[in-house]
Amino acid sequence: MLRYLTAGESHGKALVVIVEGLPAGLPVTREAVQGELARRRLGYGRGPRMRFEQDEVTLLAGVRHGRTLGSPVAIEIANTEWPKWEREMSPAPGLPAKPLTAPRPGHADLAGMEKYGFADARDVLERASARETAARVAAGSLAKGLLAEIGVTIVSHVVAIGGARLASPLRPEPEDLGRIDASPVRCADPAAEAEMVAEIKAAAKVGDSLGGVVEVLAHGVPVGLGSHVHWDRKLDGLLAQAVMSIQAVKAVEIGEGAAVAALRGSQAHDAIFWDAEGDRYLRHTDRAGGIEGGISTGGLIWLRAAMKPLATLNRPVLATVDTATKEATLSFKERTDVTAVPAMGVVAETMTALVLAAEAIRKFGGDSLAELVRNRDAYLKALHETPSAAGRIGASSSGG
Repeated sequence: MLRYLTAGESHGKALVVIVEGLPAGLPVTREAVQGELARRRLGYGRGPRMRFEQDEVTLLAGVRHGRTLGSPVAIEIANTEWPKWEREMSPAPGLPAKPLTAPRPGHADLAGMEKYGFADARDVLERASARETAARVAAGSLAKGLLAEIGVTIVSHVVAIGGARLASPLRPEPEDLGRIDASPVRCADPAAEAEMVAEIKAAAKVGDSLGGVVEVLAHGVPVGLGSHVHWDRKLDGLLAQAVMSIQAVKAVEIGEGAAVAALRGSQAHDAIFWDAEGDRYLRHTDRAGGIEGGISTGGLIWLRAAMKPLATLNRPVLATVDTATKEATLSFKERTDVTAVPAMGVVAETMTALVLAAEAIRKFGGDSLAELVRNRDAYLKALHETPSAAGRIGASSSGG
């Protein structure tokens, strides 16, 4: 069973993540984790914090000489700006110098203050901040490493920012990831990229923020991850929950998602064909996003995540109430981005990887990486040998 736990506040001394359930022998390096965290800081429209605050990674436990031990892996991500915040965020008894009492609409501020009985919004926002996703990305770097050992690669790209969006669908391949990351908005289409940059510039000029949509594609996922037998074992449900947990994400679609609801049944499903030459089943469409009945089909898994505009604006215009005086005021401004949609794509990759890695471990098992890979190979071999299967379930022509 793969599980992980993050701890830490946005302006605290460090973020920490503990990952339990990884098999022994998985290659892990500080540089690989650092590389994924650097990808999270990408994107035109990010604020100055992405330049000031670097991610200093320390592998604290569970890794020896570049390989996992099978014990829990602990990773620390130090906050290089901690000296500026040491007084305000000190764990020692005391009082904050500047309590925040004007909660921001669209953020966890007010609901969290009421739930926990806080008088200072910082007691909520520090943990609710998307800075927490850095710890998840660190964990996700390990999950991606495990998936790579069984031939699974995950790619994300931005399909919309504000009103600018791709004119036609694209399905990037794993080899396209470097080109996507080189785009200022992580968009695979240069024409749409230019429109997105223009949207960001226009919003920045008036101190506003933008949301958008990213698409995540998992290539090489074998048939059989997830299960139909219980509601909480369904792969699409697990993916939707994981991606929906990302800060500011308000909608998740698997495959064609909401668009399928407008179709008739004769048009909405992926017909199955037998390829005798290739000894496999084929689907020439992938409307279901590579998942049927909560189980991976062996085709491309793809999903989309929609992120709302950030709740913190560079121009405070959102009406709120001062919780100390109950007088009308404007929500406060923290240092913020115009948009974080490109970075959200990297986090969505992370959450997808963590789910798929957990299900791969559940399916194939093994205390060591070598054992897990052997179990995977035996399973795929058995698909060829099982008369009822009559071959393996393969990827569609459009699904990779």
